[in-house]
Amino acid sequence: MDMRVYPGRLSGSLPAISSKSDVHRALICGALADSPTTVRCNVFSKDIEATAACLQAAGAQVQLLREQERIQVAPIGRDKGAAELFCGESGSTLRFLLPVMAALPKDCRFTGAGKLPERPIEVLCSLLRQHGAILLGDALPVETKGGLKPGRFSLPGNISSQYITGLLLAFPLLSGPSSLHLTTKLQSEAYVDMTIDTMRRFGVRIRREGEDFYYEGEPYRTPGSYEAEGDWSNAAFWLCADAIEGNRIQVTGLRQESLQGDRAVKDILQAQFGAEPKERIIDVSGIPDLLPVLSALSALRPGSTRFIHAERLRLKECDRLSAMTALIKALGGQVQEYPDGLLVEGREGLPGGAFVDGCNDHRIVMSAAVLASGCQQPVVIRGAEAVEKSYPGFFEDFRKLGGRADVV
Repeated sequence: MDMRVYPGRLSGSLPAISSKSDVHRALICGALADSPTTVRCNVFSKDIEATAACLQAAGAQVQLLREQERIQVAPIGRDKGAAELFCGESGSTLRFLLPVMAALPKDCRFTGAGKLPERPIEVLCSLLRQHGAILLGDALPVETKGGLKPGRFSLPGNISSQYITGLLLAFPLLSGPSSLHLTTKLQSEAYVDMTIDTMRRFGVRIRREGEDFYYEGEPYRTPGSYEAEGDWSNAAFWLCADAIEGNRIQVTGLRQESLQGDRAVKDILQAQFGAEPKERIIDVSGIPDLLPVLSALSALRPGSTRFIHAERLRLKECDRLSAMTALIKALGGQVQEYPDGLLVEGREGLPGGAFVDGCNDHRIVMSAAVLASGCQQPVVIRGAEAVEKSYPGFFEDFRKLGGRADVV
């Protein structure tokens, strides 16, 4: 689907959609708990559907009750039959569930679509094998046959936080005490904090001492009902759009004390985009998902903005550094790409009037729409259906704010 987005001011108020990161974790904890859990959320994206479908295939009972804005999860049973787990394009689904299924006495075959088979999991697979897991393959498709043993696990702290989350989620399923030692400083710390907090709400205690994490020995217990937080990651698109001259947008339902790392967007907008022109330096090592939309905003605000420590963005649904470079240049902006970041030279009102590639990446498509709204001529975004991965109602909400976007 191609979407033509027209220039124009955006104004109004929107409720935040539920955090995809929060829902992933709650569904998995619910499937491992002692009795059913109701997860309350107001969005059913493809990534959430992928996790739900994998848990269902593994033996849980998962009902997506869309009209009631809730998901009902009954725990995985003791059936040891084989399961086919199709993760779609969701890296979270794959990396969270791989250690979990390696800890269960169940044969599973993981598959995926899009760029997911190309995204790295070798380090995680190797670590699981070191601790007794039987795994066939180091890239999708991968088969697990259980066998994961308790013990002391080690990983670099600057590797994907999804590996760390997957291991922590698996610890309560093992037969003895387990711990995780990070050999380097933890990056994307907020995502690990979210995991620990969700596990706590399901009765599991993970104790952290510096770069070491210790499982305290409690099993998963359902809280009965679990309310997913509003999503700062997707709210960031509207908060950045609000920072474009002439826009007035409010997003409700966001917890100011949230553990979500992308809550940092509020402070970044206040500190970096308050007075202009200026030179901005934004370290995205802990908030990589914010780079696409912040770079889109930077192209529309006078002054230079340098994004640093962004090398991991090359391993997302697409190479997001190259994708944003191509997008900004296509619409008449100035940007330089570096191995680990971008330098954007902003100006008001880019020409626009071009076709741009969404790169099958939800965050690139939504960033393109925000940028297009501040251009002088309409912009056509190819592959706009990628928003379904995390925010299926994005363009509907765009129109609610007065924006104009038509399917070509």
